[in-house]
Amino acid sequence: MRIQLRARTSTAAAVTGLLITAATAGVHAATPDQGERQRPRPTEAEIRDLFTEWNDAVLTGDPGEVADRYAADAVLEPTQSNQIRTDREGIVDYFEHFLAQDPSGEINESHVEILGPNAAVDSGAYTFHLTNPQTGEPFDVAARYTFVYERDARSGEWLIVNHHSSAMPEGRS
Repeated sequence: MRIQLRARTSTAAAVTGLLITAATAGVHAATPDQGERQRPRPTEAEIRDLFTEWNDAVLTGDPGEVADRYAADAVLEPTQSNQIRTDREGIVDYFEHFLAQDPSGEINESHVEILGPNAAVDSGAYTFHLTNPQTGEPFDVAARYTFVYERDARSGEWLIVNHHSSAMPEGRS
């Protein structure tokens, strides 16, 4: 069994590190920079809208455009592949195959958790409407999903840092 561990730098981890360092050094912890304190927490609606933006990228049929929604070191655990994708090349490869099925997705159930001004999680259930490329027959895949988003520090753009999607075990939404 091979276990791969990956480190992610995030605002929460950085602040936690500062607090631990400050506590062990006997000094006061540094506070987040002025820009971060002034940045408002996103709303649940804003985070839910990120799926619409992602789905719009899917509808273009361009795997590069879909991959642009992901951070450079994002992890994708896709619905229709056993291979976990951990870089842009792998994410593009997955979407080259997935987009051949002319997908469009819709959220059936969404649960948003705002983690701070720069991080949020949206998880729930969605349905993908697909077309078999060989036969032209339409079919649906009901799946569970989790999108973990972080706001890029430079651009302010929300990016997917982790995306897990798995078909419903009972095949229904």
